[in-house]
Amino acid sequence: MSAVNALVAHQDAEGEITLGHEIVDDTYLPEGDVTVSVEYSGINYKDALAVTPKGGVARSYPLIPGIDVAGTVAASSSPEFAVGDRVLAHGYDVGTGRHGGYADTARYPADYLVKIDGLTTAEAAAIGTAGFTAAMSVNAIRAHGVRPQDGPVLVTGATGGVGSVSVDLLAGLGYEVVASTGKAQAHDYLMGLGAGEVIGRLPDAGEKVRPLGKSKWAAVLDSVGGDTLAYALSTLDYGGVAAISGLARSAELPTTVMPFILRGVTLAGIDSVQLAIEPRREVWKQLEGELKPKHLADITTDVSVLEAPHTLRTIIGGGVTGRTRVVVRDGF
Repeated sequence: MSAVNALVAHQDAEGEITLGHEIVDDTYLPEGDVTVSVEYSGINYKDALAVTPKGGVARSYPLIPGIDVAGTVAASSSPEFAVGDRVLAHGYDVGTGRHGGYADTARYPADYLVKIDGLTTAEAAAIGTAGFTAAMSVNAIRAHGVRPQDGPVLVTGATGGVGSVSVDLLAGLGYEVVASTGKAQAHDYLMGLGAGEVIGRLPDAGEKVRPLGKSKWAAVLDSVGGDTLAYALSTLDYGGVAAISGLARSAELPTTVMPFILRGVTLAGIDSVQLAIEPRREVWKQLEGELKPKHLADITTDVSVLEAPHTLRTIIGGGVTGRTRVVVRDGF
């Protein structure tokens, strides 16, 4: 047995959750083909929910959170992976039902893992689940046939992890990006990522969402939901597509069928959790190549793993911009 440094979440009889540093032995980890020496993880909204009472994502406690895992193979019984390979894991039950990345050691089945060749582990963790979701969203609008010359693409929640990487990727592919955010101070940040225009939250305060509004966008990448998504749907161009991946504002969708039956609009759901491993690996190949974010350093902030509990509390209140990478190696 060997010692494992970890942040472990416990839930008490009253439902309160604590998250703190513990040293456990490696029998604490679940069975798996590959043992990973974890170097980096990330801060995601889902990580915060996992340590929030009634957050609705954690299956059981005690739990080591961290839905993003990046590191090197320490031991393997799988022919797919050798000691020293750079790997990442995310999705499935990582960090929600199976111990995640806030530990210096993790263990997973081989079919949870992606081998990375064109990225460092630091870059892979900076991209993480949010960047992967952004890449899936960009792929969805491209698969729908939306081209840069077709008109502007709206990105809602643009300062979040998904939104920031989406702005970067779209601009890098030549799309005209309109970035929507409630953070007035983020104008320069978003313009630096390649946004052509930065606007406030949608709809404007006091503005009523019509069943159909004036056409404005060729496509929408939305991680907000609620009346923001309803507004975006009602203002999409004929034949436009909305790639949706989040509910930061609301899970409700107060809209009508009119955008769909009168403008031929498509609602494309983006799920990075249950995506099978082979298409997951293919998207990561794109993220190593044509879809590698050009401004990853500008999007990313580092915190040590022992700072993660504080940052998780911050992200719940919308206080995090871009991607936050958790430095696990030598962080305990």
